[in-house]
Amino acid sequence: MKEDNTILVKSYAFAVRIVRLYKHLRRAGEVPPLAAQVLRSGTSVGANVEEAVGGFSKRDFVAKCGIAYKEARETHYWLRLLRDTDCVEPRLAESLLNEAEELKKILAAIILSSRQANGPISVENNF
Repeated sequence: MKEDNTILVKSYAFAVRIVRLYKHLRRAGEVPPLAAQVLRSGTSVGANVEEAVGGFSKRDFVAKCGIAYKEARETHYWLRLLRDTDCVEPRLAESLLNEAEELKKILAAIILSSRQANGPISVENNF
């Protein structure tokens, strides 16, 4: 992984934190379906970013980034729900919510700039 590739680094680090949150929730016996939901959507962000980097076309790249954006939004929802139902400590939830928000903003900027770019997209330059 390129160390200067911000979205790859941040989405992977976010996924690691989400896996750790899931393990914590399971140990604490907190609502298994909610824990599974946040695990699926939270790790899917990075997986879709990875797929975007390997996209075969500009359209494929934008589509995968769009999916990653939607997964970040979904994860933001599940984290809010876990916080507001006292399943996750507010401080931990806020930290993860801030990361999800940052990922959403980065992905939105990538999508917008990719759609506005003329000609074929350069994955290396876009990230």
